[in-house]
Amino acid sequence: MDKSKKAALLFRLLAVAATVSASIVMATSHQTTVVFNVAIEAKYSQTPAFRFFIIANAVASIHGILILFLPPKGLLWRVVVALDLVVVMLLVSSLSAAGAIAQVGKKGNNYAGWMPICDQVKAFCDHVLGALIAGVIGLLIYFGLLLHSIHTVLNPLLLKD
Repeated sequence: MDKSKKAALLFRLLAVAATVSASIVMATSHQTTVVFNVAIEAKYSQTPAFRFFIIANAVASIHGILILFLPPKGLLWRVVVALDLVVVMLLVSSLSAAGAIAQVGKKGNNYAGWMPICDQVKAFCDHVLGALIAGVIGLLIYFGLLLHSIHTVLNPLLLKD
């Protein structure tokens, strides 16, 4: 196995680790606090964008694990390039949605009358931030793997007669 394939394998393992950790950290984010004798509960499951984030990272993790078992040569790798692109788009969309909701939770929205909640449920917001950071790392690694796959499998720079 040459250096390029070993590096790709290592980065695939890192991408799986990042997406699995993003899913786990987001799934364990919950906190209950009492403000003015009113219990406030913040959980990832209350927000569809956070659930989408978990599902998208889980799909990316499963994709990364399945790719590890493919033989190194074959026509199936052309499909892997397309699936890598789909995974990158899925991660971008889930990260964007979860990031937008996290921003509203942190800053609120004065025009809509939404108050920020991160002052009351700091541990929940810290978990969400950690999950988003792990998600960004996973996205960047998958994007690099997509570029590597395009270069090695499709080889667009070589002009064939």
